[in-house]
Amino acid sequence: MTEPLVLGIETSCDETGVGIVRGNTLLADAVASSVEEHARFGGVVPEVASRAHLEAMVPTIERACGTAGIRLQDVDAIAVTSGPGLAGALLVGVASAKALALGLGKPLYGVNHLAAHVAVDQLEHGPLPEPCLAMLVSGGHSSLLRVEDVTLGVEPLGATIDDAAGEAFDKVARLLGLPFPGGPHIDRAAQSGSSVYVDFPRGLTSRRDLERHRFDFSFSGLKTSVARWVEARERAGEPVPVADVAASFQEAVCDVLVRKAVDAASDQGIDDILIGGGVAANTRLRAMATERAAAAGIRVRVPRPGLCTDNGAMVAALGAELVARGRDASSLDLPADSSQPITTVVA
Repeated sequence: MTEPLVLGIETSCDETGVGIVRGNTLLADAVASSVEEHARFGGVVPEVASRAHLEAMVPTIERACGTAGIRLQDVDAIAVTSGPGLAGALLVGVASAKALALGLGKPLYGVNHLAAHVAVDQLEHGPLPEPCLAMLVSGGHSSLLRVEDVTLGVEPLGATIDDAAGEAFDKVARLLGLPFPGGPHIDRAAQSGSSVYVDFPRGLTSRRDLERHRFDFSFSGLKTSVARWVEARERAGEPVPVADVAASFQEAVCDVLVRKAVDAASDQGIDDILIGGGVAANTRLRAMATERAAAAGIRVRVPRPGLCTDNGAMVAALGAELVARGRDASSLDLPADSSQPITTVVA
């Protein structure tokens, strides 16, 4: 059978992504970001994101087709993020995908955003190990998932109970006077700072917490601890050592993420950890995960940074896998589901 040619659309937040994949080969990954429009607000504004998606959709599809050297009618299927995400933003992508599927007479696959973050690694490292442990860390999610077959669903092992890791990065960056989005700026600042300058707390790692939340995450207390530390310095009229605070905060986040991921993989008897989501681009997280996992006899797979953040390639990758494995397509009354559970891979 010829490898399926799939166009994927991603609009769950502030990135308009259109990817084109043939099998496990990436042909195009076009992204139009509205992050600069949100930066002055210090975070994503849903209405602004939705309007930006509307404006960017057609040009981004055209750019992706041009890069891939294909015509729209050449594709075998259309895949789109149907959830979770911002309701209005998702609606733009789902409506666009429905129009394409109906107009071209192609099957439509409404896919889960988190499952797509898992599937995208196949574009760089080949078929996923089965099973594998996926740690997804982004502005909206911090999850540990057991993945047997990414097209059939995944088993949640743990998740954030308050702030996600990426959200904590954004909030701490704001405290330190760094631009939005905070993750890349904290990563850069931390490279010239000391990771042991401040001993910030590691959420949900005490013996008592581990009894109830062994594989869950909490970064709200860490964020508050950084805020109080910075406020105390400012009240005392002392300068805030931005690089040192950034490095110490980043170390605390990465320590908890990696500690729990390695523990979960060992507990489940899994030899491979896959890290995805925007925070997976963090250089300290990548280095720490690789080092600690190797010490436990566990392999780590992380896509290149451009495939970690939201993009259409990951949606197309999951769509291509669904087509290749003969999974049922979605119906044309596919809804946009802002709270779509990870156990639902295809809506």
